[in-house]
Amino acid sequence: MSGIKKETAIVLASGGLDSAVCLAEAVTRYEVALLHINYGQRTEARELKAFHDLAKHYGVEKHLVVDISYLKEIGGSSLVDESMAVETGLPQAGAGVPSTYVPFRNAHILCVGMSWAEVIGAKALYIGAVEEDGSGYPDCRKEFYDKFAAAADAGTRPDTHVQIITPLITLDKAAIVARAVELEAPLRLTWSCYTEEEVACGQCESCLLRLRGFERAGETDPIPYKT
Repeated sequence: MSGIKKETAIVLASGGLDSAVCLAEAVTRYEVALLHINYGQRTEARELKAFHDLAKHYGVEKHLVVDISYLKEIGGSSLVDESMAVETGLPQAGAGVPSTYVPFRNAHILCVGMSWAEVIGAKALYIGAVEEDGSGYPDCRKEFYDKFAAAADAGTRPDTHVQIITPLITLDKAAIVARAVELEAPLRLTWSCYTEEEVACGQCESCLLRLRGFERAGETDPIPYKT
């Protein structure tokens, strides 16, 4: 029935391809609240623009931007420490965790999301983590989200039950692009490059995974690239 009010879900939206598809998935089931995290990343301003563009596209009125730039002060990642080089090329099997991994970042992001969910009564928390076709980040594994959900359930009020939803966790980028097309997600508004804010570099791991996904899905990426 059209008069039934939807439950609320928080979507963690970086402004990238994966989070945009998560948002497109969530709006089909929930009233959405959007959460964006600034953590001192190189492309912070461009990612924030993408977040606001996505919020406007979907008409999401409830959105929150939180600063956890202490992750930049902690360092240990080329995404927040410009003295470290960002790797180029696609991830290679057995190459280990790349320098772009921000130590335990997703746990910090989930904690913010879980706190907000408890306050606004959200029933779900969406995050666009990808294990199958990603960079090997340890905090993008299904095991991590399953265990975090158990910890969150133990650490919140007895009547708080927030489902952590990772709809892309087992997909590769081609499948994610195909799903985006199916859902008519506005990929032209998204940004994935690790280093550039005007024209994507086309060389960093994130750009190359994205471009390969579009190619394998038989689609054209709508954002501009240098190479």
